[in-house]
Amino acid sequence: MKKQGVILAGLYVAAAVMLSGCIIAAVGAGAAGTVAYVKGDLEVIEAKKLEVVHEATVKALKELELSIIQDTKDKMAATVIARDSQDKKVTVKLTAVTDESTEISIRFGTFGNEAKSTMVYNKIKENLE
Repeated sequence: MKKQGVILAGLYVAAAVMLSGCIIAAVGAGAAGTVAYVKGDLEVIEAKKLEVVHEATVKALKELELSIIQDTKDKMAATVIARDSQDKKVTVKLTAVTDESTEISIRFGTFGNEAKSTMVYNKIKENLE
């Protein structure tokens, strides 16, 4: 069953990349897969449960001193929305890909900001370790 989940996660990433149109930049690679910046969203799949990634996300946003204005979660997905000191909106969407993996999508501002999205992701990743 776990092998099917890993294959499904790989196919999901491949489909997302092929259907996205254009990839602006590949930010890096890790054990969880490739971090991609696609059309204003930083996207990655982490090999962690949704609940664990959600907790790390909330902690990361607080550590970055961003004001959380919305936090919704169920067993399949979560969305955390925050604002920075310049009132820019930060949206972190989490989607359970399998029981043991979660897709993270981060958008900073209306059109996206790769550097700031990467900063948010790095802080989430730090809280996952």
